[in-house]
Amino acid sequence: MNAIRVVRPGFQTSVQDLGRFGHAHQGVSASGAADALALRAANLLVGNAENAAALEMTLVGGAFEFESEAVVALTGSDFAAGLPLWTAVELKAGGVVRCGASQSGARCYLAVRGGIDAPKVLGSASTHLLTGVGGRALRAGDVLPIGEAAVRRPKRGSVAPPQFSRDVLRVTAGPQAEWFGDELYQGCYTVQEESNRMGLRLRGPAIPSPAGMMLTEGVSLGAIQVPPDGQPILLFVEHQTTGGYPKPAAVISADLTRVGQLRPRDTVRFELVTLDQALAWLQEQERWLYSLI
Repeated sequence: MNAIRVVRPGFQTSVQDLGRFGHAHQGVSASGAADALALRAANLLVGNAENAAALEMTLVGGAFEFESEAVVALTGSDFAAGLPLWTAVELKAGGVVRCGASQSGARCYLAVRGGIDAPKVLGSASTHLLTGVGGRALRAGDVLPIGEAAVRRPKRGSVAPPQFSRDVLRVTAGPQAEWFGDELYQGCYTVQEESNRMGLRLRGPAIPSPAGMMLTEGVSLGAIQVPPDGQPILLFVEHQTTGGYPKPAAVISADLTRVGQLRPRDTVRFELVTLDQALAWLQEQERWLYSLI
């Protein structure tokens, strides 16, 4: 059996794909890769379907031994690995991929040709770390079978990664935008240590938030909630499916990759854009992604 053995798991390393969709009415959020663009790119580089399961490392990478020959790719943040980023690399049997601490962003992805053959729960192999749906964070000694998700030849040569700045997040107006002024766009906010895959807690100039004016309603990935203390919460991949705090804005789809690379103590500002602009940037991002095929 072709498999990966976890020599050193790192911090919160987990198996992720693009998530489990269509279950919000059951209280189950999609989960999936925190930086979906990086995961999709890693899969395309090794010739997988873009939704194949891969490894997501957070802040500190691990060491992984491949029992047989393999083609792998690392994308996302630079984790001081011994392999080049954003390129497909051939490994010999017994080869070990070692990744250290992050040099820039928060997350790095390791894809293997064939994908990780992990059990699927509600149609997805992704790990929901806060609830344990789909598994748990990896431990030393875990063995991960390699599947058959390859659909094309690996990409030859390295590619230039997408360029972005993590200190500005572009947003569109949220469902309660008219309840707020422009305070969200005037200040600079710091990502707090209490942040996780459920949401990023931000600290900065307090935003006046009307209290007791709305019923609980559905919430979406990237929504920015403002609780009574006025400190924004950016909902992320393991977010709750309903909430009762007003939402002045939501991060555009093209910038969710930026959110996935934010670390505690990073600072961010918000820029309000139009839906047409958001769509144009998403199309540009998708064109870059499919240049990897």
